Amino acid sequence: MEFFKYQGTGNDFVILDGAESGPFLSAREIEALCERHTGVGADGVIFACAPTSGADAAMRIFNADGSEAEMCGNGIRCLARYLYERLGLAREEMLIETLAGIKALSLSVGDEGVDGVEVDMGLPELSAPGLPAPDDPARPGEVAVTMEGGEELRAFCLSMGNPHCVLFVEDAAKAPVPLVGPSLEKHAIFPGRTNVEFAQIDGTHRIILRVWERGVGETLACGTGACAAAVAAIHLGSCESPVEVRLPGGALGIRIDASGHVHMAGPAVEVFRGEISGAWAAETRPR
Repeated sequence: MEFFKYQGTGNDFVILDGAESGPFLSAREIEALCERHTGVGADGVIFACAPTSGADAAMRIFNADGSEAEMCGNGIRCLARYLYERLGLAREEMLIETLAGIKALSLSVGDEGVDGVEVDMGLPELSAPGLPAPDDPARPGEVAVTMEGGEELRAFCLSMGNPHCVLFVEDAAKAPVPLVGPSLEKHAIFPGRTNVEFAQIDGTHRIILRVWERGVGETLACGTGACAAAVAAIHLGSCESPVEVRLPGGALGIRIDASGHVHMAGPAVEVFRGEISGAWAAETRPR
């Protein structure tokens, strides 16, 4: 079974061709494939599938714990490069179907192939299933979250096709991501769990960000998380579009157009290609 490994600002994925069969690995197999010591190692697995609508292709994205996500900003950029360079979809403008709707992508292509990808992430939602209601209806997105032990955190909750909980901190480097991240991910006010962003405002057009991803843990980058942090900061008046979001794995450019759509631009890099061995598959598949 051939696979390709891609990364976008350090967010890494195994990409498999699912055009004929759709997602063909079980949750257990996906989790084992993402394991960094005994598998390939990745933040998630992407299947390049046949679309059910008028899109050019479809993306099915699974987290490292085997759970399926609606959308992944870094992942969809990687998929676009894979489609262009490996599956022969030589279009600089693509439509990719996701569980969060169809996304439009623009590829920047140079002599060495795809240099970068911009994704129209659509409109952010401040009220969506799986998000808590705001404390004050006149201030959508703003929520007080009571943690176990009684501590109250101020958060900005929104959806970028998947749920996000943004916390603004003084110093992202010192933020208690491994402690607060998993507690918020599985907090009762998020019935489908949530991604958690720890955002430090570093000027009118810059955010320093760390992300605890739902079903993965802390990652080097998160595309939808970068969008969520930028939207929250702009909504609260702390930043203005465009915003450079600096993550441990690199920087992403986020801008909001006149219609309110969020656009994310960043790299997508092929790391290597390989073949999953029959011995690994036989050991991993349920008996």
